[in-house]
Amino acid sequence: MKLPILAAAFAVALSAPALAQDATGLWQTETNGGQVEISRCGNSLCGKLVTSNHIQTDPTAKDLKNKDASLRARPLKNMQMLYDFTGGPTKWSSGKVYNADDGGTYSGTIILTSPNTLKLKGCIVAPICKTQNWTRVK
Repeated sequence: MKLPILAAAFAVALSAPALAQDATGLWQTETNGGQVEISRCGNSLCGKLVTSNHIQTDPTAKDLKNKDASLRARPLKNMQMLYDFTGGPTKWSSGKVYNADDGGTYSGTIILTSPNTLKLKGCIVAPICKTQNWTRVK
């Protein structure tokens, strides 16, 4: 009698990691060879730029296009570019996306479309938005 219960518990345990998958981890961006580490920051998600073509060419590359002149000397490597995303487990919104290519900060949404793919959307003002699909780095 206990064997079916044990088998059912084992089956649930095996499927749990797939259900527990979230947006935290290392992600490959669509552009500039970027990789972003998304993690939990309190009750929200945030993300830092781990590497990019610019960083690989010059590990001391700076945030030269930042609209805030006082931040232009900060390094691109490990710079926070995603912050304040709330929600989950598959959709986070009300966040901000910093784009070092133009120095702008945009309203953002993250949608986990599969365990290894997410859609990042940044908007100046809806419907003026750009969307990228990122792939999980294993």
